[in-house]
Amino acid sequence: MRAHISSCVIEIIRAAAKAAHPNEACGLLFGTFEAVTGCETVRNVAHNRAVRFELDPAALFAALRAERAGGPHLSGYWHSHPSGDDLPSITDAAMADPDGKLWLIVAGETVSAWRTGDAGLHGRFAHVALVLTD
Repeated sequence: MRAHISSCVIEIIRAAAKAAHPNEACGLLFGTFEAVTGCETVRNVAHNRAVRFELDPAALFAALRAERAGGPHLSGYWHSHPSGDDLPSITDAAMADPDGKLWLIVAGETVSAWRTGDAGLHGRFAHVALVLTD
């Protein structure tokens, strides 16, 4: 499995993760399941942002409303792991719907991608190779 993603999108995500450190940063991914063309940084509303993330529901609902109105397709989510581990956690697996959306995890300079489903790591995530585009 592969997904194309703009190097600009990766840099935006890395910068947001660095700015939020030591807390987790999070956001939305836009495009298709095969090609991420944009992203948005969203406020992390988790109670303990140092070890968890929770997307601001208002931003998520706004993105879903925009998608229904013909706006960009919500293809997935991204968040950071300030601990430096780019693998999905058991907590990530418990939060993830098996809807096929892409999850990007940034840990320092490393970014990994995962597709949600009913199998794979923690019974929820299949690894996706990222292909950087200009």
